[in-house]
Amino acid sequence: MQIQIRQTDNAETPAICDLIKAAFGDPQGFEVAQLTVDLLADASAQPLLSLVATTQRTDIGDPLLGYILFTHARIERASRNVSAALLAPLAVHPDVQSQGIGGRLIADGLARLTAAGVDLVFVLGHPDYYPRYGFVPAGSLGFDAPYPIPPEHANAWMVQALRPGFLGHMRGQIACAHALDELRHWRE
Repeated sequence: MQIQIRQTDNAETPAICDLIKAAFGDPQGFEVAQLTVDLLADASAQPLLSLVATTQRTDIGDPLLGYILFTHARIERASRNVSAALLAPLAVHPDVQSQGIGGRLIADGLARLTAAGVDLVFVLGHPDYYPRYGFVPAGSLGFDAPYPIPPEHANAWMVQALRPGFLGHMRGQIACAHALDELRHWRE
């Protein structure tokens, strides 16, 4: 399948929400779609990187196959200046899951963030999925999530260094966009 990854525009927000709802199912899909709308409108999430995976195939009803959003994050009490982002959400339409689209979105997003000078990317996600793309547990490296992660889910809070010299050399509490500043968003 021919897939293109590109930045989104505001007119696509309703289609992105439909994609997220399909990917996550009810009721979580509605909540994640609303969170995405809130993040896109949240000035504290800027700068953000919002990407879609699309196809030109005519036998697929919706050309949007996947979506990923990276928002601004910061490390409080950091010993040095660091540029950070938070990955949330990543969604792939159920009809095309397990075809590498999520991985391509992650790789493309990380490449763009690297080019933009971002140092670290954090995610609260499935601990069997994100390590395939270079993410490692963040808590054991001294990066605390905005809200405590229960010990049984500690490996779901992850980080990836896009530049050398950050992991193992700094610690701190991660602060993110105001739209994510609710405990309900920090459960895996």
